[in-house]
Amino acid sequence: MSAISPAEKLLARPAFIAARERLRVQGARVVFTNGCFDLIHRAHVEYLQEAASLGDALFVGLNDDASVRALKGPGRPLMPAADRAALLAAFQCVDRVCIFPEVSVEALVSELRPDVLVKGGDYRLDQVVGRQCVEAYGGQVRIVSLWPGCSTSSLIQRIRELPS
Repeated sequence: MSAISPAEKLLARPAFIAARERLRVQGARVVFTNGCFDLIHRAHVEYLQEAASLGDALFVGLNDDASVRALKGPGRPLMPAADRAALLAAFQCVDRVCIFPEVSVEALVSELRPDVLVKGGDYRLDQVVGRQCVEAYGGQVRIVSLWPGCSTSSLIQRIRELPS
């Protein structure tokens, strides 16, 4: 895709879906992944770069603050959605970012209809939300590499254990 500013990568859901449709018409292969991305670390960088390598454009769904709290518990997210989205959009490998409010990404996957749905190596295929939808229309579901010992939860725990 052509280079655009990080601010231009942040899209409301209707524009996110419309951007994907424009790429579908052009024959581009769109990769989609999602997550909380609550504290960006090395594994996120590697994961996003590997996901982007599977197609022509990487679209990222980002859980909003309420859905992160529902998934991760009290005290999360550490950063508000707008800040997390800005960080993701700053990555060269990320083409579009959309904040979504649902706890489950299934509805967004169904609306977006990516060519490739990607999750990290800590998932099994049968655990990927949206897999059945994507496979039903001929899309692919891929599990990318896992960086062992590198997770947001373990990083938060190490920070908490630091002497004050």
